[in-house]
Amino acid sequence: MSGAEVGKVNLEESTWVGTQGEEALRQTILAHQASRRAGSASTLSKGEVSGTGSKPWKQKGTGRARAGYRQSPVWRGGSVAFGPRPRSYAVKVNKNVKRLACRRALADRVSAGDVTIIDELKVPEIKTKTMVALLKSLKLDRGALIVLGTVDFDVALSARNIPGVDVVTAESLNAYHLVRYRAIVFTREALMAFESRLKGPGSAAS
Repeated sequence: MSGAEVGKVNLEESTWVGTQGEEALRQTILAHQASRRAGSASTLSKGEVSGTGSKPWKQKGTGRARAGYRQSPVWRGGSVAFGPRPRSYAVKVNKNVKRLACRRALADRVSAGDVTIIDELKVPEIKTKTMVALLKSLKLDRGALIVLGTVDFDVALSARNIPGVDVVTAESLNAYHLVRYRAIVFTREALMAFESRLKGPGSAAS
């Protein structure tokens, strides 16, 4: 197992945002949470409720209120008027706003001392106990987000059963990840890759 060498966080000047980005971070987090909503709530309209199309009784002479169809929303077992239908709650956020949100979130976590840098992270075998020992050596046994430069299934599988621990790549890391977890662990390769995402106008920080 390697990854015990802990280094200081030394971010490039282009990563820092000063006092900017609070609103961008708020918008990005809200958009991310909204996109996770299922939007699958559904009720039956009168055209979807089974039943005959004939009148329940004649219009006049019965002493009862007029009724046109059995699927009426005012009846028990009938349709629902203006009920929820399947929909998407996704909110579009500009790429520059997402990038600024990531920079703001990263700067805040670094300032708070919540970011740890290690040279690399490898495990000799897929074993939860190995990952627990590594996190304990880094004093991160209460949970952390591990950010890798590239996909490593051995690391991901070793960490998947540990509560409060998740593994992502620098390419998939987003602002929500940066604010959600108690601590962030970057490999040096991952930090360099993530910083490159935050630089140019054509990068796709999310």
